[in-house]
Amino acid sequence: MEFLSVLWFFLIFLLIAGYFVLDGFDLGIGVLSPFIAKNDEERAILRRSIGPVWDGNEVWLLTAGGALFAAFPDAYATTFSGFYLAVMLVLFGLIVRAVSFEFGAGDPHWRGLWNVCFFVGSLLPALLLGVAVGNIFAGIPMDAMGDYAGVPLFGLITPFTLLTGLLGLSMFLAAGAAWAALKTPLGSELRARAIALRMPLQVISLVLFVIVSIYALILIGPEMDPNLNVLRILFAVLVIAGLVVALIVGKLQDNDLKAFLAQSLSMIALVALLACSMFPVLVNATPDSIGPAITIYNAASSELSLACMSIILCIGLPLVLIYHVVIYRTFRGRISADDLKH
Repeated sequence: MEFLSVLWFFLIFLLIAGYFVLDGFDLGIGVLSPFIAKNDEERAILRRSIGPVWDGNEVWLLTAGGALFAAFPDAYATTFSGFYLAVMLVLFGLIVRAVSFEFGAGDPHWRGLWNVCFFVGSLLPALLLGVAVGNIFAGIPMDAMGDYAGVPLFGLITPFTLLTGLLGLSMFLAAGAAWAALKTPLGSELRARAIALRMPLQVISLVLFVIVSIYALILIGPEMDPNLNVLRILFAVLVIAGLVVALIVGKLQDNDLKAFLAQSLSMIALVALLACSMFPVLVNATPDSIGPAITIYNAASSELSLACMSIILCIGLPLVLIYHVVIYRTFRGRISADDLKH
């Protein structure tokens, strides 16, 4: 039972890491589009760069939510009910983004509105997901039943959660700029603008990571499993190293693929650092809470449920990975003007 609980704790964070990386550059493209695309053709290139993959990338978020519901239902109930308004804003943003993405290319009369919706629908999830992560790490007020006992939405906004939200947003933006530089035509002004934004966004991400880390250790200081100290140090170094390598290879070598892969590595390491810092806690409780924190030991499903989920994972995860390999391989390479005609 304990082994399966630990396994699914880290598997859920693995699914979150998959979403953070894969849908991260999608959201980054949406937020950056008004700033780097100056005409309809450039906006079409950005949409085309994520068109074949964006909906498949969102599957990781749905799977992570479903896995949390099945493996740790108490944690699911607390977070999704306590963060209800925030969750609805995220869903609203994702729906608006999907609709604007589809209608923006085929409705020239309302294209301006759809472009705005594409921006807003990408910005809301990119910012609020980081705020939510900051809350589960720092702790939320809970009653004896384990329910959220604070003020909806505005009670979730603190200096620390705003910083985590900005850190998540900056990482999304850096990933979006790296993806745009990788997919846009060589020599185009669009690629030049993406490259010009990529480096400062990575520097901002690095600075915010240091600030959030210091804030978490000094001002929040949640109890952490000392057995994972080595892993925490390793992943913190990987976050910094990934961003630094992305800066170097992007600037000195002008290698867009290596810059994007290094950026992705830093994002995976950031989620891994969060998992090691929280283990075995799923949702922390503030010191003034009546109820205890929600952990894998008091919120896990039955052993049978976790075992069945593990069997399903062994079947489903390889299929999902094969799908992603096929899709990304099929649509590899840069977008050209001819691609927009098809």
